[in-house]
Amino acid sequence: MGFDAELIDRASALLAACRAKGLRIATAESCTGGLIAAALTEIAGSSDVVDRGFVTYSNAAKTEMLGVPAETIAEHGAVSREAAIAMAEGAVSRSAADIAVSVTGIAGPGGATPGKPLGLVWLAGAQRNRQSRAESHVFGGDRRAVRRQAVERALALLSGLAADADPA
Repeated sequence: MGFDAELIDRASALLAACRAKGLRIATAESCTGGLIAAALTEIAGSSDVVDRGFVTYSNAAKTEMLGVPAETIAEHGAVSREAAIAMAEGAVSRSAADIAVSVTGIAGPGGATPGKPLGLVWLAGAQRNRQSRAESHVFGGDRRAVRRQAVERALALLSGLAADADPA
């Protein structure tokens, strides 16, 4: 996936906002496969803001790398509010980041189940010593479109976290 000017502008604005407050970012990605981190690191100099990105495509990776309880995945599924929050909180606790975003979803073309349609994406934002937030969307289009919309929404969620954060 190439990054269009709109995504680059959003990523640049997010990096500038984080830089102004001395904030560091981590990402925890499943269905986006590292695209959020890639969009951020497309911008030269992003290393002073981006701490790390976790690509946790499998359930085992979510548990091993981010500490998502296996019970959470078994009870709610990997594509759930609970899993997204655990992923974001795990990214903060297992990094030097102040804020983190997680994304887990069904980008397609397969994978939909009753109650979890194609295009369903859960995102969560976490920051140290604050309540985590989560949101779900059912994005339209093909796999590429779902993933692109998820990246856009993740950048917006991170921007909101940065705006609300106290300077580091």
